[in-house]
Amino acid sequence: MSSPLVAGHDVVLFDLDGTLYRGGEAVPWAREALRQVHERGTKVRYVTNNASKASHVVAEHLTGLGLPADAAEISTSAQAGAGLLAERLPAGSRVLVVGSPALEAEVRSVGLLPVRECAADPAAVVQGHSPDTGWRDLAEACLAIRNGALWVACNADRTLPTERGQLPGNGAMVEALRAATGREPVVAGKPQRPLLDRAVASANARTPLMVGDRLDTDIAGAVNAGMPALMVLTGVSTASDLLAAPPEQRPDHVAADLRALHEPREASAIAEQPDWKVRVGSDALELTCRSGEPEPDPLGALRALCAAWWEVGGGPTPVRGADVRAEEALRRLGLG
Repeated sequence: MSSPLVAGHDVVLFDLDGTLYRGGEAVPWAREALRQVHERGTKVRYVTNNASKASHVVAEHLTGLGLPADAAEISTSAQAGAGLLAERLPAGSRVLVVGSPALEAEVRSVGLLPVRECAADPAAVVQGHSPDTGWRDLAEACLAIRNGALWVACNADRTLPTERGQLPGNGAMVEALRAATGREPVVAGKPQRPLLDRAVASANARTPLMVGDRLDTDIAGAVNAGMPALMVLTGVSTASDLLAAPPEQRPDHVAADLRALHEPREASAIAEQPDWKVRVGSDALELTCRSGEPEPDPLGALRALCAAWWEVGGGPTPVRGADVRAEEALRRLGLG
């Protein structure tokens, strides 16, 4: 067997919600996996599309869940958005902020002047999630954007996972301004590169690994940035989503949880599997179990299905089991 998946990477980039915690609880095995990453001496960066909280607040939340974190290890889309503005605007330029005080602070930290009204003649608009954003905030931003201001969105996630379910995210507010202005923002967060590039640069790293639960942000961001990715099935995206994923959202590895980081890299790799055979039919994929084990790993079946289906194109497709154990694996994966 080969070395562990984490070996050979000088930094691991972790998504937060759905990957390390869900609501107010750490995901099973997250604490142990992070402890082992630190014990190896591998750097860690926590990357979040949420622009509403300062890095030290994010770090405090993680440590409160028993997940070791320092503010210097946090990379937020607010930081990435402010960085984009600093690259494009002269120092001291006014920036209309649609978002939280944490986003204002990031704008100020890069030498720009945050404002809240179009009357201040801002050179740019930066938009990040805040539960307090209202119509008046969007109206001021609309006027500034229509007047030619540069528009930076910290992220474009349409929904925000909460204990109550999926609620409107920053992307939903971005859609409102897009409709009102006919303009397109520059996006700083995942799946665009600025957030991940900033995180890698902050660690002075060369061989990053991205770990996340969401195909359209975490995994697509890794693909955009040209880095390998591990998808864990502890959050938003499902086995069905993965099988149907387009090329720009396909990870290199998939696993049930973060223990895969410390297991042999081929164990989680999306590739042909010795215990499973996949036949690509004209109307469906057919899965056959060829393992001698009474309960073979269904995740191995998923890896085999993805490898076979992606090779011929991919997209949504029915899947059926050719035997009882294959049918049970599909049932457990939600692919029956």
